[in-house]
Amino acid sequence: MQRNWLKRVGWLGAMGVAAVAVAWFAWPRPIPVDTARAARGPMAVTADEEARTRVRHVYTVSAPVAGRVLRISRPDGHDETSLHVGDEVVRGRTIVAVMQPMAPGLLDVRSRAELDAALVAANAVVTLAEAEIRRIDAAVSFARTELARAEGLARSNTIPERDLEKARFDLETIQAQLATAKAQLEVRRREQAVASARLLESSGTDASTNQGCCVKISAPESGRVLRIVQEDEAVVQAGAPLVQIGDPRDLEIVADFLSTEAVQIKAGAAVTIDGWGGPVLRGRVIRVDPAGFAKVSALGIEEQRVGTVIDLVDPPESWARLGHDFRVIVHVAIWESKDSLTLPVSALFRRGDDWAVFAVKDGRARATVVRTGQRNSKLVEVLSGLSPGDRVVLHPSDRVVDGTAVADREPR
Repeated sequence: MQRNWLKRVGWLGAMGVAAVAVAWFAWPRPIPVDTARAARGPMAVTADEEARTRVRHVYTVSAPVAGRVLRISRPDGHDETSLHVGDEVVRGRTIVAVMQPMAPGLLDVRSRAELDAALVAANAVVTLAEAEIRRIDAAVSFARTELARAEGLARSNTIPERDLEKARFDLETIQAQLATAKAQLEVRRREQAVASARLLESSGTDASTNQGCCVKISAPESGRVLRIVQEDEAVVQAGAPLVQIGDPRDLEIVADFLSTEAVQIKAGAAVTIDGWGGPVLRGRVIRVDPAGFAKVSALGIEEQRVGTVIDLVDPPESWARLGHDFRVIVHVAIWESKDSLTLPVSALFRRGDDWAVFAVKDGRARATVVRTGQRNSKLVEVLSGLSPGDRVVLHPSDRVVDGTAVADREPR
């Protein structure tokens, strides 16, 4: 009997231990979560956008006339007119481009035949004008002889005075005709030269040997060469851009914000500049353009953008490595507060039409509706619903519901 009783006690003890173990394993454990505390402190809301730098005043040197521009950037760099991007130029002294007249073009068979005929006709007209001069010259000689005879007869009163006047008039008239014929001959010779010049063709000779025919273009302003638009030797038309010049120390930043963000940006707003490979810089908004423009995003969505000009506040030494058309990221302050109750944005979730958080109270998550104000990419302003120091669950999963036991996740 005693032995059976001991067996029974042992079985009961084993069953009790097993029940306790099952209960311990089946008991719901607190869910590990990340938490943060609502705290008072400074907060700022910014409009963030990718932007680019640009030299404030860029001078584009253009071709003043149509012609052949010589190569601007030469490999050897020995020529005084050879320029490279980054070279320093001085206003009115540095030659940035040299232009030469264009060589005559090649003629097709029809054009050559027409010009040959025109030259033959011009030669014939010159020959005709020379013959006309010889004829009139002979008439002038005869009129002079007649005038001398009339003067001799008039002295002896053999002919009337009227005949003498007539002889003088004839001589003056023929002399005027001779002067006219000589002028006509000069005109015909010029026309002959024009017809002959039209027959000229490109002979392949280097026009650079004729230094007197060149147009040298000097720098309109001191600075550095930002871009060589027409680097190779080529024939260009008047007004074609050749070189861009500017001062890299005179930089500004241009950002294209969405129009919904631009209406919140004010002139003079503080700007933080980063994402360019150097230290964080400070700036301020100089101008928000009064007109927007349509721009297609990388996703193919047409957006209405507004240009915003930002000036650098930090000394040039801190951004000396920045240059023209560099990429930067700008953060323009559109709202600031020195003392606001804030918590991380990742704690918020929707509860109907309201925002809510899981506040940790007595080890359990309690769904709490909050009224929010301003927010940025990290923090949100809490207007009501929480107090400073309250702990909230970050990134709540679907396992966390109202009343769930939670515990701070242990750091790894």
